[in-house]
Amino acid sequence: MPKPTLLLLASYFKGERFMLQAHARGARLYLLTLEKLLGDKWPREALADVFALPGRGSLDETVRAVSYLARNIKFDGVVALDDFDVEIAASLREHFRFPGMGDTGARFFRDKLAMRQRAKDFGLPVPEFTGVFHHEDVRAFAARVPPPWMNKPRSQASAVGITKVTSEEHLWRLVNEQGDAQSYHVLEQYLPGDVYHVDSLVVGGKVIFSLAHRCGAPPFDVAHGGGIFSTQTLDRDSADAKELRELNEKVLAALGLQYGAAHTEFILGRHDRKFYFLESGARVGGAHIAECIEAASGINLWAEWANIEIDRDAYVLPPVRNDYAGLIITLAKQEHPDWSGYSDPEIVYRAPEANHAGLVIRSSDHHKVESLLESYKERFARDFNAVLPAPKEPGH
Repeated sequence: MPKPTLLLLASYFKGERFMLQAHARGARLYLLTLEKLLGDKWPREALADVFALPGRGSLDETVRAVSYLARNIKFDGVVALDDFDVEIAASLREHFRFPGMGDTGARFFRDKLAMRQRAKDFGLPVPEFTGVFHHEDVRAFAARVPPPWMNKPRSQASAVGITKVTSEEHLWRLVNEQGDAQSYHVLEQYLPGDVYHVDSLVVGGKVIFSLAHRCGAPPFDVAHGGGIFSTQTLDRDSADAKELRELNEKVLAALGLQYGAAHTEFILGRHDRKFYFLESGARVGGAHIAECIEAASGINLWAEWANIEIDRDAYVLPPVRNDYAGLIITLAKQEHPDWSGYSDPEIVYRAPEANHAGLVIRSSDHHKVESLLESYKERFARDFNAVLPAPKEPGH
């Protein structure tokens, strides 16, 4: 079977393991990134060439650049390595008739309104929501669903740009401030509760690997209030883990993912102890979640995604290890944190980024992981934690 020539899109520095694995499997890889990221430590030994766009690279600029490259390079497909690249990759597939997810499919993984409506149409539990279009519909939503509400940009990632709306007066002030941009937002019921994520590999529309984790503090609270992000593997035999894996399969089937990796978030409503779908990305989870999953399972999502791109329906999942893992990470006051007081044998990974303190731990006992994370939260708050305002738009 001939190995593919792939165009990789990366608007953030990530995906090194994908590149190394795809290269090792014989794929020819070209990276299209942003000018400001050219100096990052891309694994250039795995790349046939690296190209960059100025600024953020609009869709039109990207299409024109790829059209120029395609004069002399015959691409077999395009892969989006970051959430912000999913829509552009889809448009490139439409324009150049590459196989894979097109514009409509990408909407379900980038547009928070589209994915909620799709999940609702398939009978999946979602928080109450409305598009911010017709003001009478917005008023009816505000009358039906008590505040607070969440006003979310439809196509951002993580907690970027989200506003917690505390009253109807606050709502209309915000909507008026957004002006003609208000339709690019979704208004959603605020559900207090614990946030969970399920990370998956999908082949031929079927989930062939998934692992469920529970976050410590909700990501929104960490991003907007400062603090420490943590997540840990659920007991695989627990009722919650089983229900989340089943819900995840239904969500990905409804959204239509056929091949690749997915990161899907749920919330366990505090008021009724039921799981609700929040959002899903056709990508590997960020913030070193991939390293956490690899510690628990032995499965590196980046590398296996590369294998899926090459093998397609012939892909075979490697053996899965049934350990448990936890991740804890925070912005740090120090450029290079001092780890001398952190020597537990369960530590298997330390985040390399400057001004970040992050650890991944592994144990065969999920209670051990839980107790270590709890102790680290107190120590991280004392030793490292720094707080910056939450970004209103994505940065690099």
